[in-house]
Amino acid sequence: MTELLWAFGRASGMIALVLFTVTLVLGIVTRSGRPLPGIPRFSVSLVHRNVSLLACVFLVLHVGTLLFDSYAKLSVLDIVVPFAGSFKPFWQGLGTVAFDLVVAVVITGLLRRRIGQRAFRFVHWFTYAMWPIAVLHAIGNGTNGTSGWFLLLTAASVVLVSAAVIWRLSTRFVEHSHTRRIAAAYADRDDV
Repeated sequence: MTELLWAFGRASGMIALVLFTVTLVLGIVTRSGRPLPGIPRFSVSLVHRNVSLLACVFLVLHVGTLLFDSYAKLSVLDIVVPFAGSFKPFWQGLGTVAFDLVVAVVITGLLRRRIGQRAFRFVHWFTYAMWPIAVLHAIGNGTNGTSGWFLLLTAASVVLVSAAVIWRLSTRFVEHSHTRRIAAAYADRDDV
């Protein structure tokens, strides 16, 4: 049973990382207001939200299975307090930091209407920090972290996210006027 938990914990962590990669790229595309091939503009936001939710589910599965795995020996404290773990505390701590950032983003997402658009967007920017921290955690703490196939997958993810971030920071990235109007409408609704 322990080997099954360990394998499921590893697999769910890798799937979560791939889904968070897709989520980050889709978030940038969503902000631009541009459609994706075969997907209308309004659907990009829905796909982003659903992939984000799926990534969070796999993250919870990753952490949850490793909590019950006798080899990983995670405690609830290890999940909440960074760098407190006994097994590779630095690399595990990076995973805890990434997990805590995801929790903050999810909570502010759920409270978006109550806390306002500005607070939501401010916390949402932490996804740009969460993703590379999670990648480093996977490389340093993961059983397959230095395997050739995993490093290739990670390199492809880094290229994809880097290209999206460079586009986001470039002068060629112009938010679609419809996207700005929607963001302004959410902000106005929150101020009421």
